[in-house]
Amino acid sequence: MTNIGHAACAALAILGLASCSWPGSKPDQSSSRGLPAGGGIPPQLRARGEAAGTPVTATSPTAEQVAKITPDEEIVFTDPDNPDAEIPELSTVLDAVSVRRGPWEQSEPVARRRAMREGRPLLVWFTDSQNSPMCKALSQELFSTAAFEEWAGNSLVRLKVDSRAQVDDPDLSLDEKQTRLIEIERQAKELKKRFKVLGQPTVLMVNNLGEVIGRYRGYQRGEADYFWGLIRQGEAVFANAYGPWRAGMERKGYREWSDRRGRKVFARLLRYHQGTLDLVEPDGMRSRTREERLSDKDLEWIADQKKRRGL
Repeated sequence: MTNIGHAACAALAILGLASCSWPGSKPDQSSSRGLPAGGGIPPQLRARGEAAGTPVTATSPTAEQVAKITPDEEIVFTDPDNPDAEIPELSTVLDAVSVRRGPWEQSEPVARRRAMREGRPLLVWFTDSQNSPMCKALSQELFSTAAFEEWAGNSLVRLKVDSRAQVDDPDLSLDEKQTRLIEIERQAKELKKRFKVLGQPTVLMVNNLGEVIGRYRGYQRGEADYFWGLIRQGEAVFANAYGPWRAGMERKGYREWSDRRGRKVFARLLRYHQGTLDLVEPDGMRSRTREERLSDKDLEWIADQKKRRGL
């Protein structure tokens, strides 16, 4: 092929990756209506652009490869959302993500922490609930159905980014509602910029490393089953990649810790001193707790580590 031919192919590839569907337009899709074969992530769920992250494929990485995803020297041992904060108590950290205000989270940091702790992909839905007919159709035909709710409740963590959000929490005062609304609007603007979202509805699938592994733009009435099939395909690909990643992190000292209430966190012991433990999660989030607040299984593990070290 000539240089001109190569350039033409590159130009077509770039144009294909950069295509976008606006509200009410035909969603990006392949010529075949069936789901992609072989467990690979469908074209509609592939990341676009350099900022979209590294796509997860059906071929799971080896344990040696996933162990290199987060090298020790690249872990920042602090709260990624507040670098100047003191190390919080583990129970406080777990309380912050245990409060549910419906099937869809509104806070991106809370949703991200839940996804990390629960080992699930994060489904981010950019919508305009008041002005977009296609956003309303997607909600009515899929996201608000009992079948999707049951499946998603066991498979995903969901984040709704609404350009026309409303705050209906009865426990908040008028001033608190206004403050919360301002924060939601600020977050929506920041997330749209970060993920380069153009038009609504846009749905993203984000893995536990914060990388976009799926992107689907636009919606048409009657497409609910096909749309859901794409989301399920992306979730399955995530699950195939998550197991080896977690195994690699366990070889680096990460394990599942539980408090007395059965709440869990996947973390590594960073420091132990006179019954006080500092834990660090894979994304760098630190927390502190006392050993008497941990489960019996954790206490047995600590006792075994002490015995091995002659303590």
